[in-house]
Amino acid sequence: MTIAIIGQSAAFRLGVRDGLVMPFWMVLGSMIGFGSMARDSGVSLGVALGASFGIWGLPGQVAMVELFAVGLPVFAIVVASSMANMRFMPMCVVLMPHFRGNPTAVRWRYVLAQMLSINIWTVFMRRGPTLADADRLPFYLGVSIICLVAGGLGTTLGYEASGLLPLYVTVSLVFLNPAYFVFVFSSVRQRNCIIAVLVGAVAGPLLYQITPDWSVPVTGLLAGTAAFIIDKSMKVPA
Repeated sequence: MTIAIIGQSAAFRLGVRDGLVMPFWMVLGSMIGFGSMARDSGVSLGVALGASFGIWGLPGQVAMVELFAVGLPVFAIVVASSMANMRFMPMCVVLMPHFRGNPTAVRWRYVLAQMLSINIWTVFMRRGPTLADADRLPFYLGVSIICLVAGGLGTTLGYEASGLLPLYVTVSLVFLNPAYFVFVFSSVRQRNCIIAVLVGAVAGPLLYQITPDWSVPVTGLLAGTAAFIIDKSMKVPA
């Protein structure tokens, strides 16, 4: 892999540019849907923004506002939101080694992990590994700031426009993020990734009919495990 040294300022601008190409609009649209959903659930704009920036993951945010609206205890809300965002754990495990060469990134690693989203992770994993160690953090921050701005703006716009958007539009906007993620992975050439997407696409709807509450994590576990086993079995021994 060729490592490019472009300078920290240029890396930050590159991150901003990559963030504006598609992630900004995906996050904006998704958060408009979430903001409208939050207001319909009876929570305040402050709580909705707190969910966007504090949880920073749509499944966890949706769980938080729905449980908050029905008055469940804080502990139950925290557990449900955390379970919904468990997918960030393996993403962080893959992401953080790319910052080992930068002491500042290592020192602020928990902040960087909090800023992580599926859009940011996808963009960084395509471009970040090709950059020099010193340029990866500025690039990551550029993408992250753009997505965070889109998240706050989208939540506010959706909240204020609630009532103007039909329910099917709100739900469709929330669905933009996972649809974008699948679109990005459709261009991936690694066999294990393709297998995981295909297995997940088939298993997800079926598991939802059996266990709606657990269909997403079970689908992820099943698809990832199946992809690993199938890919390993298809490799020709050296």
